[in-house]
Amino acid sequence: MEDTGAKPAEDAAQPEADELGKLVNEYESKLGEMRDLLLRERAEIENQRKRLQRDLEQARRFANERLLGDLLPVCDGLERGLAVENADVKAMREGLNLTLKALLKVADNNGLKQVDPIGQPFNPEIHQAVGMLDAPQVAPNTVVSVMQKGYVLNDRLLRPALVMVAKAPNS
Repeated sequence: MEDTGAKPAEDAAQPEADELGKLVNEYESKLGEMRDLLLRERAEIENQRKRLQRDLEQARRFANERLLGDLLPVCDGLERGLAVENADVKAMREGLNLTLKALLKVADNNGLKQVDPIGQPFNPEIHQAVGMLDAPQVAPNTVVSVMQKGYVLNDRLLRPALVMVAKAPNS
């Protein structure tokens, strides 16, 4: 004997199952596309990271290229001066002075400034006192002599100036 009540329920459930199967297939397809997209995006990010790392390494390796290119004429001037066999002291001194000016110009163009504080008040942030002198004609704690000039690179102290400072009277 046939159960006629169960058959219509199965027939009604079949289209729903087919519909659900289609939805599952559609979502699995979309999920696959999303996975593929995610993998491509990850690969692209990794490639960009490697490219950036390579560019940074190149920048580090050649960061001084401009500075060193600017220094080449200074080196050429020194070599020309050394090649002269019988130069008198005055000419040699003049050549060295010109070469020093060229070197200081290159340094200045690259952010390096000299600290030559003669006559200025002592500043422990940019000067290093190596001694004190009796100098009644200047105010106490004034720089009266520079043993070694200091240098500032782009507003950051590279080397303090080594200075002698005027003593206060009666000290």
